[in-house]
Amino acid sequence: MVHSHAPAPAHDHPHGHEHDHDHEHGHDHGHDHDHQAHHGHGHGHGHGHHHHHHAPVDMGRAFAIGVVLNTVFVAAEVGAGLWSGSMALLADAGHNLSDVLALLLAWGAMALAKSAPTARRTYGLRKATILASLANAVLLLVALGAIVSESVRRLTEPAPVVTQVVMLTAGLGVAINTVTALLFLRGRHGDLNARGAFLHMAGDAAVSLAVVVAAGVMAWTHILWIDPALSLAIAAVIVIGTWSLLRDSMDLALDAAPRGVDVGAVRAWLAALPGVEEIHDLHIWALSTTETALTCHVIRPAQGDADAFLHLACEGLHKRFNIGHATVQVETDAAHACRLAPADVV
Repeated sequence: MVHSHAPAPAHDHPHGHEHDHDHEHGHDHGHDHDHQAHHGHGHGHGHGHHHHHHAPVDMGRAFAIGVVLNTVFVAAEVGAGLWSGSMALLADAGHNLSDVLALLLAWGAMALAKSAPTARRTYGLRKATILASLANAVLLLVALGAIVSESVRRLTEPAPVVTQVVMLTAGLGVAINTVTALLFLRGRHGDLNARGAFLHMAGDAAVSLAVVVAAGVMAWTHILWIDPALSLAIAAVIVIGTWSLLRDSMDLALDAAPRGVDVGAVRAWLAALPGVEEIHDLHIWALSTTETALTCHVIRPAQGDADAFLHLACEGLHKRFNIGHATVQVETDAAHACRLAPADVV
């Protein structure tokens, strides 16, 4: 058996370096490792293991600013809600408080993801980012449930409020939540946690804007049911946006292939590589909300260019499909079927 780590050329990285975790605790910056070990074995095969770690955009500063701004606003909103008698402001304060907790959760998960692998946790704590995004989605839906419940109650039991105070406080909420959402705008496409934070803050800005509009219309028309009715409509919009986050987070937590990776296209591309006769035991899953891993077996009788083949396969997977952690096992004897070859065997 030939066990080789295909060498990779330097390539651009968001932070100007690459990470390789080819040992239990070791990781180097800016270069890859080549290791070869020869073992006597009747069934020769090559095993290529290749890393291209793309660290997520550093959102630490965005999380810090978001947490501080929203904590201060929650305190102000609770005070204004109690003073004005507005249940809408108090409900929105509860929603914003849940978002502060969600931001802290996502921030902590992203910090855990930077932890180095250990003997027991060989992938480090990268999976924490996926668990946090899942918890984030659930937390947002729970908060929306509280808003819907309060809105339904206010439809049947309308109550007057001090609309000027409500408009002023909610207007401040629009500004704070919009600024916070913009902090996560850059990272929302590449990381589910940044996406979750962006959805939280954008949803809060929409809710606060609805409160401003509803309070203004109420002050003009004295129709009290406008506020809860509009809150229900906005809650429905936020549920639609959050559902995709919940679905994607659940898929990644269950080791499904990331939504942006076409498994059929990956299989076809690998099968079309020079000398490949068959592909089996193909698995693609998320190491974190930003990193994708792959393992597969390929039957390739000709082994004269084993290292070049592994390099071609791993570089292609990275460039074409953004799969940065690829392990390819090459089998040379098609006559002896691999026990993992059947499609129903994992």
